Amino acid sequence: MQLDSLFSKTCKSLSIAVALAAMPLMAHADQLDDVKKAGELVVGTELQFAPFDFTENGKQQGLNSELFEQLGKELGVKVKFIDLPWPSVLPGLEAKKFDMVAGPIIETKARQERYHFVLPIAEATVALMVGAKDDSIKKPEDISGKTVGAGKGSAQLEELKKFAETLPEKVTIREYVDNNQAYADLAAKRIVAVANSLPNISFVAAKQSDKYKVILPPFGKKSYFAYLGRKDADADSLIAALDAAMLKMHADGRLAALQKKWLGAEMDVPKADFTPTW
Repeated sequence: MQLDSLFSKTCKSLSIAVALAAMPLMAHADQLDDVKKAGELVVGTELQFAPFDFTENGKQQGLNSELFEQLGKELGVKVKFIDLPWPSVLPGLEAKKFDMVAGPIIETKARQERYHFVLPIAEATVALMVGAKDDSIKKPEDISGKTVGAGKGSAQLEELKKFAETLPEKVTIREYVDNNQAYADLAAKRIVAVANSLPNISFVAAKQSDKYKVILPPFGKKSYFAYLGRKDADADSLIAALDAAMLKMHADGRLAALQKKWLGAEMDVPKADFTPTW
């Protein structure tokens, strides 16, 4: 009996010791530490979202590539991009297949509840792009009764749906997995317009002015593009470090220079947490 009692006490002591040893590891889970130990920040994106992310001659181009290069330098790590169809990007983040999402993504109230955003990098208000020779659409309201495309699962799609509800005739909305498919259908006149954020379609229209033009003014509420990560306690440190790096880029002019290069103008974006209008 004494041996059994001694064995039981020993087992309990070992169990307590193991539990106590594990507790600090669980309490100190820290994504920034993990990223620095790995020497790599892994970023999920879609390489069909010019001027933020696209490929040219087989090489990644755009604002995201250059901006994340600077963010990586500030963190002291390399940056690795994973290219996915857009509907797979946010689920991939939640499944912890990568550390961050480049996108960038329009910051909304609903998304703030689910994800942790880095400070915004650009304005994202939605506008329309139409065929270069199409004079039937002179203002956003002229899409009434017509067929328009937008990105599947995007905030731009939701904004288009809200706008379409205000028009007198039903707007048929086609959803596309990638924006290039929507632009191709516009060029082929299978749709009359594509709704996307103003920086995106301005870039496309400037590059292919023989095919496309932008209809102004934009419609819907003013919004901003930002990168995001998981809304977990262990992710707070990484977001805080990226926010600090972004503020540094504001201060030294690097962000403004990238905005001018890829978006055509410096943009006034929030430098602190804010509440979206929608």
